[in-house]
Amino acid sequence: MKIIKTSLLAIVLLFFITSCSKDDSLTEETNYTIDLNLAQETDWLLADDILVLVNEHRTSIGLNIIERDQQYASAYAVEHTKYMIENKLVNHDNFGSRSAALKNRGAKRVGENVAYGYETAESVVYAWLHSPGHKDIIEGNYTHSGFGIMPNEDGVFFFTQIFYSK
Repeated sequence: MKIIKTSLLAIVLLFFITSCSKDDSLTEETNYTIDLNLAQETDWLLADDILVLVNEHRTSIGLNIIERDQQYASAYAVEHTKYMIENKLVNHDNFGSRSAALKNRGAKRVGENVAYGYETAESVVYAWLHSPGHKDIIEGNYTHSGFGIMPNEDGVFFFTQIFYSK
């Protein structure tokens, strides 16, 4: 029994060591390409309404407005929104990869807000502004924003808003 436990522990440790070293070796070789056509899949009417509300809030407290990024940030946001819909779970999984990809394209700082279940721009922005972490992102030192907004098969909207500064 002791030999079996020791062997099982060695196999488990080998698995973890091997998988961690693979992740570490990918950092320099990571391919950040993405299909920019994904950005067109977002609900741009809803995204533009959100951006107006975010910018109204930002200017009301003396911050610069955020410009819409309808290319890379939105493509990554749509990709993440699709991931959340597929997994039926709102999350920030793989945010480090999205952040690294945008930093690879010149971003200095990257933030992200996600949500689901809201039907209007007003309701999602209201919720974000009443959540300290989300509000900090909205009020952060950012210059641009991309959007991934789309409904699941039941018509429930999922949101990813990626902020970055150049």
